[in-house]
Amino acid sequence: MIIDTHAHIGRMINFNMSEKDLLYSIKKYNIDFTLISNIECAEFDHKGRKVPKLLQKSQNKVLDKTLEVVKRNPDKLGALIWLKIASELPDEYMINTIKENRKYIYGFKLHPFHSRTAPDNKKLEPVYKLAAQFKLPVVSHTGGCEEARSIHLYNAAKAHPEIDFVMVHMDLGTDNSEALDLLGKLPNLYGDTTWVPVKTTVEAVKRYGSEKMLFGSDNTIDGKDTFLHNRTGDRSLYQEYFNELKEILTPSQYDDLMYKNAQRVFKI
Repeated sequence: MIIDTHAHIGRMINFNMSEKDLLYSIKKYNIDFTLISNIECAEFDHKGRKVPKLLQKSQNKVLDKTLEVVKRNPDKLGALIWLKIASELPDEYMINTIKENRKYIYGFKLHPFHSRTAPDNKKLEPVYKLAAQFKLPVVSHTGGCEEARSIHLYNAAKAHPEIDFVMVHMDLGTDNSEALDLLGKLPNLYGDTTWVPVKTTVEAVKRYGSEKMLFGSDNTIDGKDTFLHNRTGDRSLYQEYFNELKEILTPSQYDDLMYKNAQRVFKI
C-alpha cells in the first residue's frame, strides 16, 4: 500500500498539474490514496516577485476548486488547504467550508517560499487555532529562502504541541542536516520524502525510528510520469523509494514510511 501525502493540482507560474494527469499517475503507479493541495494559491514566484494581482485567486475559491476535484474522487484523493499566508487569513467562509466538508479535508498547507512568510510569524496564530479546533495537521514546504527554513516550522511546532507538523522536503536544496537534527527534537514534528534523497530518509529511520517520516512526492510536478522520470528523462528518485529502499528497510519500517504513518497522522 502507498499513501502519497504531498501532491498537487492547479495552474500557476510555470506549473500546470491537471486532475487528469494526477489520476493517470496514481493509477499507473499504484498509489492507493493521495493528499492534494492547489498551486493556484502561490503568492510569489521562484525569484521572490509577487504574482500579478490579475493572476491571483482567493484561497477560498482555490479551496472550492480543490474540493470539487476531491469529491469526484473521494476514494483516491483528500484535500490539504493551501493558505495564502502573506495576504489572507481564514475567514468565516473557510471555517464553514471546513465544517461542511471535514471528511474530505486532511490538513492545512503552508508554502513559506511561495508566500515569503515564515510559519513562526505571529500572524499565523489564527491558523493554528483552527488547526487545533479541527484536529488538522499542518504541512509546510521547507527550503529555498530564509522564511522557509525548517527552524521556523520547528518553532511553530514547539509553540503548538497539540498540532502535528510536517516538514515537506526537509529543507529542499540542502544536505538536509538541519531538518534531520530538528526532526528528533519534538514528538509532533515529522518529515516527508518529497525530493529527499533515500540516504536522508534511511538516516532519519536510523536515528529516530520508522515513525517520523511520511512518503510524499510533489506529483505531478514533472508530468504524469513523475514517478518514473524527471523532466530531462533521467530516472525518478521515487523509483528508488519504490524499489531499492525495500532492500534497506525492514518490511515494517517500509510500511510505516509508505502508508502507516500517513494513516496515523492524517487519520486516513
